[in-house]
Amino acid sequence: QVQLVESGGGLVQPGGSLRLSCAASTRSISFDVMGWHRQAPGKQRELVAFITTGGVTNYGDFVKGRFSISRDNAANTVYLQMNSLKPEDTAVYYCNAAREANIYWGQGTQVTVSS
Repeated sequence: QVQLVESGGGLVQPGGSLRLSCAASTRSISFDVMGWHRQAPGKQRELVAFITTGGVTNYGDFVKGRFSISRDNAANTVYLQMNSLKPEDTAVYYCNAAREANIYWGQGTQVTVSS
């Protein structure tokens, strides 16, 4: 059973930065895609960013150059650097990883942007 463990969430002031990490419990699987989604209270889960094994990235429209996703393929770890955070970025951030038809999700980490 693959587990994804997120870390790095917390409380940050508007304009601040956070770096989220997500590590898979196994290195025996090479995930085609790793990424992040988020879900704010009362809203649907939405894509934040994803990155392929080859380094191709895609971001949600709201990111607008503020976030950067990266991954360490050997360590099966994906990172999300978030800068210029806004109160509307407050949400639970979920890591996910996909291999062929299998998609795995982490438990989520809370990000709160507030003064």
